[in-house]
Amino acid sequence: MQQIINFLVKNSYRLLFLLLLGISLILTIKSHSYHRSEYINSANAVSGGIYKKVNEADEYLSLKEKNAQLAEENARLKQVLFNKKDTLLNSKTSFNTETDIFSVKKAKVIKNKFNTRENYLTLNIGSKDSIKTDMGVINDKGIVGIIEKTSTNYSTVLSILNTKSRINAKIKNSNHFGSLIWDGKNVGYAQLIDVPRLASLKKGDSIVTGAESEIFPENIPIGKIDKVYVDTKTNYYTINVRLFNDMTALGYVYIIENKHKKEKLKLETKQTDK
Repeated sequence: MQQIINFLVKNSYRLLFLLLLGISLILTIKSHSYHRSEYINSANAVSGGIYKKVNEADEYLSLKEKNAQLAEENARLKQVLFNKKDTLLNSKTSFNTETDIFSVKKAKVIKNKFNTRENYLTLNIGSKDSIKTDMGVINDKGIVGIIEKTSTNYSTVLSILNTKSRINAKIKNSNHFGSLIWDGKNVGYAQLIDVPRLASLKKGDSIVTGAESEIFPENIPIGKIDKVYVDTKTNYYTINVRLFNDMTALGYVYIIENKHKKEKLKLETKQTDK
């Protein structure tokens, strides 16, 4: 208490000056409309700036939730697209209707390995979300890989950047098919092999998923033709494909289930057994 009293006594002239200055400013503002309007404008500018910063902080903190909502909406749109429905999409549209061949679920990549020859990703959903082996995984730019294993809450994906990966793909302009593999060298490129020499192709042509795939819908983007070689052993084309996806930076992805897969494979097996 004594220290407070000493401080007031020591700075009494300064405090008195500040008090009188404050009173004079208040009287000036109240008695002159110009000064009053300037004060109000200044106060509004300060408070407006504070409110703006607070609002920006709130928007930043809510980005995670908004991104998840956007991914959910994208999954709904992709399901409509893959099933070629000419319907109006709204919040009541069902994901897993009985008439849909393909169902789509969103997931988030929580681990992404891309620096070895056998690369995998880990997703944040698993068997409790009806995720099963051999479901396709894509994102907005193209294919990512295929579900290989699942646990209750997680699943692993055989990345297209895995030398064990083999996916049916085609040249979009000519419909000639081949197998998409990875040679383990460059994370920005994959290779389309076993393409017949009859295929009409050129640099820049799009490579997409083929109709023979039981995992992916047809025409999912993969990449563009970068270089074309002739395999001297097989006399088929080997095509170097520049991937649309940056496989080193993956966030939300979409898992695709082909509900007709078992039926198709069963029929084809019967045909082979004849």
